[in-house]
Amino acid sequence: MTPKRSSISVLIANPHSMARELLMGALKRHRHFNVVDSATTSHEVLDAVQKVGPNVALITATLADGPLSGFGALRQIRESCPDVKTVILLNAPERGLVVDAFRAGARGVFVLSSSKFKSLCRCVEQVNAGQIWASSSELSEVIDAFSQLAPMHVVNADGMRLLTKREEDVVRLLAEGMQNRDIANELKLSEHTIKNYLFHIFDKLGVSSRVELVLYAVSSTKRPPTSGAQSNDLESETAGGSEIAGKLSAEAIRSTGTKSSRSRGRKPNA
Repeated sequence: MTPKRSSISVLIANPHSMARELLMGALKRHRHFNVVDSATTSHEVLDAVQKVGPNVALITATLADGPLSGFGALRQIRESCPDVKTVILLNAPERGLVVDAFRAGARGVFVLSSSKFKSLCRCVEQVNAGQIWASSSELSEVIDAFSQLAPMHVVNADGMRLLTKREEDVVRLLAEGMQNRDIANELKLSEHTIKNYLFHIFDKLGVSSRVELVLYAVSSTKRPPTSGAQSNDLESETAGGSEIAGKLSAEAIRSTGTKSSRSRGRKPNA
């Protein structure tokens, strides 16, 4: 007998009543989604999150209290309610905002204008399951931005560093697309030592794959926002979906040196 699927509680934040009602109505038609509240401003988002504690919050980039105020809501949720998983909703693909979204704490980026509602449902399910949702081009942008920035310091909400200097070096080189052997050569260590470093880092940060590690580092690193980055059109969705959710495109895997296993119950891929 197939076990009954538990419902996923969802908060929707959108400043436009028609768009908000359409999203709420569409999700409510699926029995495994439970829309518990809605919001129009970042303040309402934080109040609702603290009040009802949704599993997933879908937040439009610009809310009623100002341009890109949705990013402020992401940061507040990450600091005050870290168990709530967030997805930023973009009306159109804007490359500079993708890095900012993950840095602010988003677990997914979803472009409404180029995606189908069925994909949004899948996005909510995968993010709720602890996975990352982004297209291969969006993920590549994050990796590129990360590798071009100054040495990073992964910190918690109180500003305390979570990794040692050597562990940060390993993460930085991994983000540049290096394999374990290359990292070992660069740091003049054995490949076995690098693998041990990665296992310790995975354990410290609560991640289970190299992709999650890089995105975690991006979202937890104190750096200026990169929304001024040059903008190009993102790749549109292809048949079968180009999202990164449980698996990566071959191109993303090759460019980042990541592994595709994302199950929390498995031994992490180092």
